[in-house]
Amino acid sequence: MVLPAEAPRRGGHRQRETVTEAPTPRPLPADRGDVDTERRHPHGRSLDAMDVEALVRFLAEDQQRAVDAVVAASTPLAALVEATTGALAAGGRLLYLGAGTSGRLGVLDASECPPTFNADPERILGVIAGGDPALRRSSEGAEDDPDGAVDELDRIGIGEGDVVVGIAAGGTTPWVLGGIEVSKRRGAVTALISCARRSSPPGCDHLVVLATGSEPLAGSTRMAAGTATKIALNTLTTAVFTRLGRVRGDRMIDLRATNEKLHDRCLRILLELFPDLDRTEADRRLHAAGDSLRAAIEAIESTRATSG
Repeated sequence: MVLPAEAPRRGGHRQRETVTEAPTPRPLPADRGDVDTERRHPHGRSLDAMDVEALVRFLAEDQQRAVDAVVAASTPLAALVEATTGALAAGGRLLYLGAGTSGRLGVLDASECPPTFNADPERILGVIAGGDPALRRSSEGAEDDPDGAVDELDRIGIGEGDVVVGIAAGGTTPWVLGGIEVSKRRGAVTALISCARRSSPPGCDHLVVLATGSEPLAGSTRMAAGTATKIALNTLTTAVFTRLGRVRGDRMIDLRATNEKLHDRCLRILLELFPDLDRTEADRRLHAAGDSLRAAIEAIESTRATSG
């Protein structure tokens, strides 16, 4: 509240000045200084003094820690792959929950599964705190509400047979942890992917810790933590769909020729699998199969098995 007061001014007249009352005390946030991702990097304290090439080299080389962190978490990540594979094979769904960078990475990975593996987009889902607008514009306050994910979980109908993977770089995001608890109560298999060391939170079946440690820019988890998270999510869904038979060798065989690049890729895969075909004949077979690579492969194999 601002109160007016009189103050002398030139010519003997008084002018009004303002006196500002002290602000009302507000609750202090929890001290997160002991969280791995909030600590200062031992070699990053002079970023602003580095020349450009040294700065770029340091930031790039530091990303190697992200790869190492995912490799070190192979065992719990493999367990999550097995649980997710079983759920999807039985008709369940995979849902990512995250806020900020973590939420964007979850939505990104979910959105890539339909074109890569011909996955049903209603069965591989990503939800970000603050809703879709938060994909483009930060909605940092949304992550503080432990009940904030409930409406989305209600809308999606999360329950038994589904897998819910919470993503929180610092491992403490209330929106994510609350969503995990609610999902577990509704019968879903639950997981937390964290880049900070912590114990398993309430309601969490699978804890995957990607121990990336401190960031070169202190607290900026879009860096090593974000890179490790991206690798882990790529690894999770690629391994799951490989186990579900959507991959042959190192080839995606559930592609659809929906653009020129994918059309070409489908043809090249057909020619590798059936080298006696030429490109024109391969395209005829693909077209006859409704531009589904898997359907084309199965039709060719069926015809050849029947003929002898």
